[in-house]
Amino acid sequence: MHLHRSPSGFVVHAPAKLNLFFEVLGKREDGYHEIETLVTPIGLCDTLYFREASAGPIDFACRQIVSATAVSDSGPQSIPAGPTNLVVRAIELLRERSGIVAGAVVRLIKRIPAAAGLGGGSSDAAAALLAANAGWRLGWPNGRLAALGAELGSDVPLFFAGGPAVCRGRGELVEPVGSLGNLHFVVVRPPAGLSTAAVYRVCQPGAPPRRIAPLLEAFHRGNVRKAGRLMFNRLETAAETLSPWIQRLRHELARMDCLGYQMSGSGSCYFGICRHARHARRVAKRLEANGVGIAYAVRGS
Repeated sequence: MHLHRSPSGFVVHAPAKLNLFFEVLGKREDGYHEIETLVTPIGLCDTLYFREASAGPIDFACRQIVSATAVSDSGPQSIPAGPTNLVVRAIELLRERSGIVAGAVVRLIKRIPAAAGLGGGSSDAAAALLAANAGWRLGWPNGRLAALGAELGSDVPLFFAGGPAVCRGRGELVEPVGSLGNLHFVVVRPPAGLSTAAVYRVCQPGAPPRRIAPLLEAFHRGNVRKAGRLMFNRLETAAETLSPWIQRLRHELARMDCLGYQMSGSGSCYFGICRHARHARRVAKRLEANGVGIAYAVRGS
């Protein structure tokens, strides 16, 4: 995340994420699943604007920027604009825990598609905590903000890592892993999203579980071709039973000369590692021309 001051307050660029590895280890007593995942931020970002205001309710508004080729549905991709939005919940939680009475004016520009496995809502919540902490001059360290974010969602803490990270537990235990190299991706969001809860309900834990270490070693040695072969997402098989788009996207990416490809998170976005930026742009254009959804050519962060 990138926080900077504006003439009227603070601006945060909140990145999407990709899961380069995702293993489900089992179901926990608290109802969540124990996971191990390798996550990298990417250059597709939402933008959050924060301005301090006098005491009162949070003045929040959201505008979604959708590509001209977008096909929307009214299912799980719809974004709540009221108090149930994670941005508002994050700011209200920080206000409650810090004991301050100040208000805020918050505007969110959404570019990251919802119900896509890209972590847009969680990234926005992290951005809101970062901006409110700065705007209200609280001085909380990022670790404390991340712990607060974990109460809102398992993915929120990872956006305080500042780069690629391995996440364990239910996702809230974050270990930065350093740079994975200069990576270029194509990301495609099909016309229909997927519910995370629905995907988890039909997912079977790995037996035995896949190991993350070989993938990390390949990235750190700069062997992106090998890393592409080692990528894995346990949730993909479950998602394929719920949406015909997953199989179609896998078949499309298999024809695009990518170094590796798979679903991100619980879907429905699919991505491929490309050879360079020009390759990513070319694949994105071909995917959109083939009518499989909105495609983005992005860099890893």
